[in-house]
Amino acid sequence: MKQLMIGNAAVARGLYEAGCGVASSYPGTPSTEITEEAAKYDEIYCEWAPNEKVALEVAFGAAVAGKRSFCGMKHVGLNVAADPLFTISYTGINAGMIIGVADDAGMHSSQNEQDSRHYAIAAKVPMLEPSDSAEALAFTKIAYEISEKYDTPVFMKMCTRVAHSQSLVETSERVEPALKEYKKDIAKYVMMPANAKRRHPIVEQRTRDLIAYAETTPLNRVEMGDTKIGIITSSTSYQYVKEVFGDNASVLKLGLINPLPEKLILDFAQKVDKLFIIEELDDIIESHCKKLGLDVTGKDVFPLEDEFSQNLVAEKMGIPVEESLTLDENIPVRPPVMCAGCPHRGMFYTLSKNKCTVMGDIGCYTLGAVAPLSAIDVTACMGASISSIHGFNKARGEESEGKTVAVIGDSTFMHSGMTGLANIAYNMSNSTVIILDNSITGMTGHQQNPTTGYNIKGDPAGKINLEALCKAMGFNRVRVVDPYDLEACDKAVKEELAAAEPSVIISRRPCALLKYVEVKPPLNVDKDKCKGCKMCMKLGCPAISIKGGKAQIDNTLCVGCGVCKQLCKFDAITE
Repeated sequence: MKQLMIGNAAVARGLYEAGCGVASSYPGTPSTEITEEAAKYDEIYCEWAPNEKVALEVAFGAAVAGKRSFCGMKHVGLNVAADPLFTISYTGINAGMIIGVADDAGMHSSQNEQDSRHYAIAAKVPMLEPSDSAEALAFTKIAYEISEKYDTPVFMKMCTRVAHSQSLVETSERVEPALKEYKKDIAKYVMMPANAKRRHPIVEQRTRDLIAYAETTPLNRVEMGDTKIGIITSSTSYQYVKEVFGDNASVLKLGLINPLPEKLILDFAQKVDKLFIIEELDDIIESHCKKLGLDVTGKDVFPLEDEFSQNLVAEKMGIPVEESLTLDENIPVRPPVMCAGCPHRGMFYTLSKNKCTVMGDIGCYTLGAVAPLSAIDVTACMGASISSIHGFNKARGEESEGKTVAVIGDSTFMHSGMTGLANIAYNMSNSTVIILDNSITGMTGHQQNPTTGYNIKGDPAGKINLEALCKAMGFNRVRVVDPYDLEACDKAVKEELAAAEPSVIISRRPCALLKYVEVKPPLNVDKDKCKGCKMCMKLGCPAISIKGGKAQIDNTLCVGCGVCKQLCKFDAITE
């Protein structure tokens, strides 16, 4: 049956059709929907793991046990999973294993631009790169064949545009492979130095075998057109090239991006007058071609940063670009803000009011850095807030201990915050950590996590008690506050910062967008009482604006949280 699918759903369908039995992932845009869609197939056991390292190890365990497996993550998640990745490359697998990684060129929802092809090269693991949904489905099935034939995990590399754009796919029935026999093999799976040393030559031979495979596989294909221009490309860049050139250029489209072929590229280069390499982010293909002695044009023309587009390809290739349709009026910039009723707003207002130095973390609460709250000083990566505050306070001592806090979401805390918290308890820095518990994984679309009590399908699951966990880790001072209560937040922050020992504040209130959260009627502004002091505007709530010198509340956005009401000294905001 033919149907439209986004790339991520197509990968999930490929997992289903190929007989995948176990999928473990951590949500991260633009990869999240792969596992969400896979969870709709009862034949695949799916789970959200606490982090990507755990997910990869779960998938590895399932593959060794004899069941085809999958784990998915975004590009920065692969950093977290890198430790097991490099060793699993040495051990190989039993049943097929796919590692899905989605890069975010353009940084639509990421803290950096990162090219995951480097990991495939460094770990010596094959990587497939589809350019549309049909290939996403087909490549997933081929990836399992490669995995089992060459005894290796296989990367499936997506990018934002392929992951989230729709194209036509043709589905087929599921093929259920038999559970492979597990045989104890210490020399293969126990990577102590002596065994690992013997496995390394096997990995190198595997790479040579895969290079030979790359020369003839249909994953890499030549599309001959006008031979004045030859273009080597892959992924979404291939789509831009075809839209710009059609048959007015010859194209070598690479689907197996690691390892890259040699003879195929050299033969293609001989057939064209001038050779261009068009690839997003780093010069992986270009560097390979230059090592082969080819004269190519690539990053001397095309940028190393941001997403490409049809217009960019045309412009850089010297082709006239048609004028885009534009609106006559300038559209006001609409910066991202926390939602109306966001439980994090009250806590960030409190931290801003108290002029705290705030070590931030990764999640929707990172928006606390945006004006007018401007309440976050530093954000690096998942879990870094807790480790960073420890180092910050160890460096500055009493000068910072009484005015510096770390903030971290509940899901991020489970991902990689616990080890940092253990470090604070063990090495005793006088640090205050605020866990922003909104009872869900918010930024990636409301996925469950180990603190919510529900699994990926919404069924009851084990639930971690944050208060008990923090106390068990050695914290004597652990308290819970409602971020809608500004007075309670202010009291908690001041008291914990004043205490001469490590402490944890759990700021707990469910995300206002959760379906089970009952919103209150919207608030109103009494125009006669409003003095136009703009105190309420300091919250940065999108439901509040100023018109004619007076505050007004948009009743289609307001959820009646009452935080602004607590700020109004003139009782102008009423229920």
